[in-house]
Amino acid sequence: MNAETPRQKKIAAVIQKELAGLIQASLREEGLSNLIVSITKVTVTIDLAFAKVFLSVFPSEFSSKHIKSLQENSFKIKHDLSQIMKNQLRKIPQLNFYLDDSLDYIQKIESALKNPENPISESGLFTSQPKK
Repeated sequence: MNAETPRQKKIAAVIQKELAGLIQASLREEGLSNLIVSITKVTVTIDLAFAKVFLSVFPSEFSSKHIKSLQENSFKIKHDLSQIMKNQLRKIPQLNFYLDDSLDYIQKIESALKNPENPISESGLFTSQPKK
């Protein structure tokens, strides 16, 4: 895969900033105060046709529901984004939302490290593999 051009990076950063504002405003309108949604990364194709938006949702039990909701409303979100960015971009990319579960992954690693059964120091926890 080719590296992103500086233009792609700038456009992705602007889209990330404006989308974050739109999503936070919609969460406030719905009255959801116990939910945190943050946009962790946005990547844009060279022709600006598509944008991948990676989201982190806390608490993570609601993540699939909110990602699905955002994907279903992506046309409205794209329209709202185009109204905000009409003086900056001529073409707004199609938005595709994905779950960024890196925080859950980090949490699993931390809990494994804090586990009293350390597989490195206690060799009895390892299952030996048969030699070939």
